[in-house]
Amino acid sequence: MPDANVLDPATVRLALGLMSGTSLDGIDAALLWTDGVRIEKTGPSATYPYDPALRDGLRGVLGGAGPVEAVERAVTEAHAIAVDRLLSEAGLSKDAIDVVGFHGHTILHRPNEGRTWQIGDGALLASLCGIDVVCDLRSNDVANGGQGAPIVPLYHRALARDLKKPVCILNIGGVANLTWIGAGEDDLIAFDTGPGNALLDEWTEAKTGKIFDEGGALARTGTVNQAILKTLMANPYFDAARPKSLDRIDFDLSDLSGLSPADGAATLTAFTCKAVARAEQDLPAPPGSWLVTGGGRHNPVMMDGLNERLTGRVEPVEAVGWNGDALEAQAFAYLAVRSLDGSPLTVPSTTGVSKPVTGGRLFRHEAE
Repeated sequence: MPDANVLDPATVRLALGLMSGTSLDGIDAALLWTDGVRIEKTGPSATYPYDPALRDGLRGVLGGAGPVEAVERAVTEAHAIAVDRLLSEAGLSKDAIDVVGFHGHTILHRPNEGRTWQIGDGALLASLCGIDVVCDLRSNDVANGGQGAPIVPLYHRALARDLKKPVCILNIGGVANLTWIGAGEDDLIAFDTGPGNALLDEWTEAKTGKIFDEGGALARTGTVNQAILKTLMANPYFDAARPKSLDRIDFDLSDLSGLSPADGAATLTAFTCKAVARAEQDLPAPPGSWLVTGGGRHNPVMMDGLNERLTGRVEPVEAVGWNGDALEAQAFAYLAVRSLDGSPLTVPSTTGVSKPVTGGRLFRHEAE
């Protein structure tokens, strides 16, 4: 009798996932061997920072304004370079890769208006890389009544297969989101909790010229303005029913005018933490463990703030052997394989979609 824990080699694909997050820091690229259900193994990964001009270009088209077409091409070309670099560093040829999962970069997310927009030209990327590409992974969910986000919970569930439940995976990127996984096969909940690092990064860059608050150094020297924090938490988003999701531009810094750089950073860090604590109130049961991925896990002030406010142990995903810098890129590799198989990418309890739906568009490269 075959071992249920061993994947059939004939069904396993080697996929390369690409993620450009709302924090605008660069491109995450990662390799993953999977059959689209379970994970055989993870492979090499890397992060390739955007050059300042491309970061500024992306910031300039948020909301869907400005020279979107030119920025889309530049983003796609940067992703092609990332693919080439990762394969070179891993000692692999393009022929070894079955598919590239290409998220693109979100410039507008308005699911309640039936829109989510990730720029990135799948056909161009397939041509530049010489590898088949699956992209546009969110729009079918939105077309079927879903939020289009968070889109990676099925990968989280696959990763957490052998962990004690309930467990919560908390991703603190530009926007923060959680995946709550219970003991049952269908015990899966996901939604955006609120801002992650985007506001803090924007504040830090505006006030200090640094692109993020490294190690929480700025926030550590500041004092949380409790009145402003209360105002920020009064946003109706926090009392809205799940599933729900956010655009990076749904929150801004206008309430913080007049604060010192350090007090603003302290207040925004506390805002991210308090929003997650508010989200915990909407979970069926408190998780025994919070596993934190994304850039926020590198900020000790943020991690301390989460530990103070949340039930259960809070620790980076590395505590269970995962790579938090690669996890989202791995997820898009996983989703690309599921897309090829016609398997669901999202389910009602993660995005509010009307039924489990697949998604993505396949662009095949032309053989040389």
